[in-house]
Formats: sequence, structure tokens, C-alpha cells
Amino acid sequence: MADRHRQSAFADFVLEQMADVPDVAKRSMFGGFGIYRSGLMFALIANEQLYFKADEMLAQEFTAMDLPPFVYTGKNGSTALKYHLAPEAVFEEAEQMARWSDKAYQCAVRAAAEKAAPKIRRSKR
Repeated sequence: MADRHRQSAFADFVLEQMADVPDVAKRSMFGGFGIYRSGLMFALIANEQLYFKADEMLAQEFTAMDLPPFVYTGKNGSTALKYHLAPEAVFEEAEQMARWSDKAYQCAVRAAAEKAAPKIRRSKR
């Protein structure tokens, strides 16, 4: 129970740091938290670490900064998710938190648009 309380306290701290990010909220999930903006998940908290959503382009920035992806370990092995560890600067400067939160949110917007786009079915010949 102490771990859950600590995790929740960290999530509350992150939300305080995101004061300049509009319409942000947390939701409990899988022992951690999803961080949402306008209903889209753009970050996650696991093991008292903040991870931001990343697409191919943004993942390159994280990789260049040696910020690893979040790795989920389940019954069938480990899987790297499209979320990367947040840069330390986000906890030191509100401007950095807002900037990285927006980058991650834009990734979430693009992913949602891609998911909603109609799939073109190719006919079998």
C-alpha cells in the first residue's frame, strides 16, 4: 500500500508540474497512471518515473538524449511501448514540462487521427 501511495503522490507532483498544460488529468492504470490531455493519453507514470508518448520522429530525440522507452514485462516477455523516459529538465523548468508535454500530446493527436482514418482495402486479384 505504501508503494501505491508513493506512486500517487508522484503523479500528483507531476500534475502540479504540468500546471501550464491545459485540461490535464490522471487515471489509475496497471499499478501506475495514465496522464491525459483533452481525453488523449500523452504520458504515463510507472515506478515513480514519467514517460512521454513518442512517435518515430520524437523517439529519435529521446534516443539522442539516451532516454529509454518504457518496457512492460508480462507473461509473454517484455515489450517496449511508444513512451520514453522524460528528460530531467521537465522537473526543473515549467517551460520544459509544457514543451515536452505538448510534443507528446501532438504525438497522441497524430496517433488518434491515424487510428480514426479509414483503412483503404485493396482488392484481391
